Amino acid sequence: MDGTTTVLVPAAFPPPSPVRVLVADDEDDIRALVCLAVAKAGCTVDGAVADGTAALATARADLPDLAVLDVSMPGATGLEVCTALRADPATAGIRILLLSAGASAEDVARGLAAGADAYLAKPFGVAALVDQVRTLASRRPA
Repeated sequence: MDGTTTVLVPAAFPPPSPVRVLVADDEDDIRALVCLAVAKAGCTVDGAVADGTAALATARADLPDLAVLDVSMPGATGLEVCTALRADPATAGIRILLLSAGASAEDVARGLAAGADAYLAKPFGVAALVDQVRTLASRRPA
């Protein structure tokens, strides 16, 4: 015996990959702000599009972990995109955050009924958006 001790160290698990987020808003400034908040939340912007049709196509092609959708977009509304994503087994597990200027209880109820996981009324603070993205990012997919 040479007096040395062997220590077995378990293999390290790779760090989890960042949550991939699709951002869809027809207003350039809002889209840029949402992308900034997504990055601040520790997530990766997987795509940033300006209309609902592009959002649906991108979600189906890339299967992001989370989609942040404006309710009022050309092509297809965020509600229509949300409903379509929930109806397709391939995209049904994508977590969805709806953003809207509509802040009434009825607006929120419509968003949640369409299948959204969360609803954030505009105008919103960046900190509130970052918190909401972090919350949804931490949830396990459906």
